[in-house]
Amino acid sequence: MRFGIFEFEPGTGKLCRGGVPVRLQAQPAQVLALLIRHAGQVVTRAELKEAVWGSETFVDFDKGLNFCIAQVRAALGDSADAPVYIQTIPKQGYQFIAPVTASGEEPAVIGAVAPAPPVPVSRFRKWQLPGLTMLAIISGVLLFWGAHEWRVHRQLAASLQPIRVAVARFDNETGDAAYDRLADALSDSVTAKLVIAGAGHYGVIGNAAILRVPRSQRDIAAIGSSLHAGYVILAQMRKDATHSYVLAHLIRLPDQTHIAVTELTCKAGDSLQDQSDIAQHIADKFSPLIAPSNPAALPHQAM
Repeated sequence: MRFGIFEFEPGTGKLCRGGVPVRLQAQPAQVLALLIRHAGQVVTRAELKEAVWGSETFVDFDKGLNFCIAQVRAALGDSADAPVYIQTIPKQGYQFIAPVTASGEEPAVIGAVAPAPPVPVSRFRKWQLPGLTMLAIISGVLLFWGAHEWRVHRQLAASLQPIRVAVARFDNETGDAAYDRLADALSDSVTAKLVIAGAGHYGVIGNAAILRVPRSQRDIAAIGSSLHAGYVILAQMRKDATHSYVLAHLIRLPDQTHIAVTELTCKAGDSLQDQSDIAQHIADKFSPLIAPSNPAALPHQAM
């Protein structure tokens, strides 16, 4: 099945973006397959739970389903606020809203209302047939153009969303509890410095609960999808026999590409001024690399 720049094989769960495989776990792939099979229709949460987990499995369905939807959106680069592919229907479920075509067949929107059965030619005069043919051609062109316009406007709306940068709590990997307060202080200070450096060009999130979980439980894809973040900053505090240091990473989402890394020396007893200088260095290093959305990257819209 094809939609936008993606191809998906429901039987195998294989997802490709422009011919390049995109990693998608088994359960999220099952959720995507069901939504695509019912494209244009609302699939309830209960239906998704039954299809993926069945009635005999005892798990936290709501948490599991939320995770699957987040993973699918992350794989598609989709957003719950300005969806191009999967729309949330409050208190009901989800709807696959993009046009879907079967690979190797004539384009046809899966889930669209079937056309009315043909009327016998005997009910019309022969001179009416050319007019009906022209009307069918015009209708087909309008439907195709409408789908194209809808796709472009959806992508444009998504591209105009402000960039968000998530700052995860710095990880204290020194083994020394004395560094816990320094990790918290640096996390908050970097958040504040980025807000100033951004000057309204991007938003900064530093207090969300998902950013405070330990590194072993952290899910970068879930951070991106749940906070609609385009970047995340992760940092570790470490030490060896001679010194302590902070290693900070700027990671672009949803492809999780490392854009930049910076390393600074620090101490548990650093003064507030020292902490501020470290945070300022990180903000100065990363802020110019946080690129705004680029509408020019959208498919060309013919005039």
